Amino acid sequence: MKTKVALLPFVWSFLVPFAHAHSPTPQPIDHRRLVSRADIVLDRPVSRPEAGMPIGNGRMGSLVWTTPNALKLQINRVDVFGNDRSSNSFPQRYTDYAGGCAFVDIELVGFGDDVFTEKDTRQHLGCYEGILDLNGKGIKTRTLASQDQDVMAIEITDERPEPQPIRINLRMLRPAQSRSLSQTATSKLEARNGRLILTQAFEEETFFCGSAVGVGVLGRPVTLRQTRSDELTLVTGPGRGAITVVIGSAASFDPKEPIADLALAQVETAAGKGFEQLFESNKRWWSDFWARGLVQLHSADGVADQIEQHYNYYLYVMASSSRGKYPTKFNGMIWTTGGDARQWGSQYWGANQSCLYNALFPTNRWELLDPMFDMYTGMQDSCALAAEQQWGSKGIFFPETYAFNGLAPLPEDIAAEMRGLYLLRKPWEQISARFRAYAQNRQPHSSRWNWQGSGKWVEGRWEPEGRGGGPYGPVTHIFSRGAKIAYQFWQRYEYTLDEAWLRERAYPILKGVAEFYRNYPNLRKGSDGKYHLHHVNSNESIWGGRDPDEEISSMKGLLPVTIRASEILGVDADVRTLWRELLANLAPLPTSGHPDAQPAGQGSRPYWIRALPPIVRGNGSGRPDGNTMPIWFFDLCTLENEDPATRALSNATFDGYFREGVGPGTRVGVLSKLGVTAAMLGRADYVRYLLPNQIFSQESPALDNRMDLREGFQTNSVQRLGRAADALHNALCQSVGSGPAQPPVIRVFPAWPKDWDATFSLLARGGFTVGSSVKDGQVEFVRIASHVGGECRVRNPWSGPVTVDRGGRRWLQLADSLLRFPTNAGEEFLLRPAVPPQSE
Repeated sequence: MKTKVALLPFVWSFLVPFAHAHSPTPQPIDHRRLVSRADIVLDRPVSRPEAGMPIGNGRMGSLVWTTPNALKLQINRVDVFGNDRSSNSFPQRYTDYAGGCAFVDIELVGFGDDVFTEKDTRQHLGCYEGILDLNGKGIKTRTLASQDQDVMAIEITDERPEPQPIRINLRMLRPAQSRSLSQTATSKLEARNGRLILTQAFEEETFFCGSAVGVGVLGRPVTLRQTRSDELTLVTGPGRGAITVVIGSAASFDPKEPIADLALAQVETAAGKGFEQLFESNKRWWSDFWARGLVQLHSADGVADQIEQHYNYYLYVMASSSRGKYPTKFNGMIWTTGGDARQWGSQYWGANQSCLYNALFPTNRWELLDPMFDMYTGMQDSCALAAEQQWGSKGIFFPETYAFNGLAPLPEDIAAEMRGLYLLRKPWEQISARFRAYAQNRQPHSSRWNWQGSGKWVEGRWEPEGRGGGPYGPVTHIFSRGAKIAYQFWQRYEYTLDEAWLRERAYPILKGVAEFYRNYPNLRKGSDGKYHLHHVNSNESIWGGRDPDEEISSMKGLLPVTIRASEILGVDADVRTLWRELLANLAPLPTSGHPDAQPAGQGSRPYWIRALPPIVRGNGSGRPDGNTMPIWFFDLCTLENEDPATRALSNATFDGYFREGVGPGTRVGVLSKLGVTAAMLGRADYVRYLLPNQIFSQESPALDNRMDLREGFQTNSVQRLGRAADALHNALCQSVGSGPAQPPVIRVFPAWPKDWDATFSLLARGGFTVGSSVKDGQVEFVRIASHVGGECRVRNPWSGPVTVDRGGRRWLQLADSLLRFPTNAGEEFLLRPAVPPQSE
């Protein structure tokens, strides 16, 4: 059964306290004005197609860009894939593909002056209403993606003294027939009743995926033309006034699905509404979307304002690309412009996907996270089989890299040899010819086959090259991805306290991953009485280490929440005992002070390291990967954790990343979680620089559309903006306990620079919405809405007593460092410094 968690209902029009003698005057939040500060306004064409303006509805979308005489789009979808987990047709890296459906070129000039010149082009992407105004010499256009159906609409108004015919070209992404080993890709163009249709079909053995794009024109008669085999054209007569180009799309994994009819039906439905009706419906959708939360920032130097601008733009991009059957991909999202090939291909990378999705939990926009959770639930059975076949374990194994539908079943003899090789029971030198032949054409980016690197074609056969580490590759022996996925299922429960979600969606994943670890053959109790993990990676940099930070952190975070979930649900008491025993006797996180650390004794302050020897490849004495920071992800070191040894290790580890401190010139990578970690540690002085420096990362300069191409060709993404949003949320509001599964405590502005002003409304764990404001270094109020009831815990942001109003009336006064009070579902509370009695 599929569980949907409802969006939490509280929306505040005012985020200031009720008026009284010591409160500022209430001011309404103008969401339109706030969000519109994230708009992109250009007085020129974009510099390249990848810099085009993003328009999408979460399922389909396109960047919109221009040439001097035309408006350009590539229609993409989140649910179109050229192959799946079973493919043996793309052994060469970067050749598998996904997402692309069709090119649509709207030519506005047949003869005479260009339209979109450097001098005459003006474009405005409006984030609040999701619309692009793109105007040229004598031409005005508006583009939107309908939120109600899979349609994009482009309104074109010709105001030239001598209007010209307009040509709308629907073009294939590849030749009509193409093949890659066993996979075939077929494209077909046709016309029906004045509409154009382009269908694609990708087939390989039992796999099928099809897409269709339909195009129609409203407001003017059209003539059909075909001047090339891969393109059909609708030509309008010249005329002043507006026409609307409507583009509908559909996709399916069922070869019997009439996707061409479905795409045309989208076109006809939109044609019956017209552009203005589509736009009015979109306005309502976007207004509701933006009202569900807010972040408003300001600083005298404008830096905080820029952070706010990029934060809201990040939310706009995610709303435009992450509301379909599958999550938007880190490498290109739905914004590719030159076909559907892209660096890193069609596989998902867990670490990169986390850049896009980790920040979304506090935003109260669960529909943006649904595709991620749905994909993992959908691949659950395949990953359970992989746990047994690949690793000889039980439960569920989620790999670091994977196809949209998980991992393929293996022939039994291949599975048996894989276990022997990957668990280091069989020497790599004894690998069989049968195993090599089976692996030869598999996708090398898949974690299962990632020991294969590059290669070459020899007489029509792909000859892969190993990476020199035997069964190891960057992602072959990573198990922590499963724990991180499971922890996010748990976090969704923490934010909503939805027991149906916990029972039906989260707990099967939590239990499955916990059981994978518990039954993993190379997790063994040593002579010291501790369970040690052998021959596994620490992310991509350490191959085959012992007790790596990623995996020990994963178990120390996963097991407590799985135990707690089983208690809440009243299930699996017998297994719960086994989980407790494993947790109690689990090896500690590796530190530089360990006698086996290599090299040992670096520096005077012990810090966490990546792994202990023996190690196949990599320097295990390095600090945790700055792009993952697993100890902090799993809430093993929070501001509520008062253990002095943990705090000392945490601070020593973090300080080592910045031996010279931080400042305006500190470089921050696109994927870095150091800004997130700084915020979680309460380091406002670091957040001041790390947060904006990640937004403007020098690693991969931003394009005109604020995206970057960090991952390579055709990889438009907002990974760095997602990471920055995660850091921002933790700087503004934290809701964590002293460790995993511990009661959360709300802290407002725990890592916010004193001279930056801010107002926010965000979700907090425990089923609360929290709103607060800080001005000139002083917290003005804290406002709490309780969605499910229960005790609320707030760390006192003031130095003295606190007055708590309930439902607009004075209720009680608290004076402790930790403010605790009971709540009922639907109640609202206002916290502020206690008002002196004489002023009452």
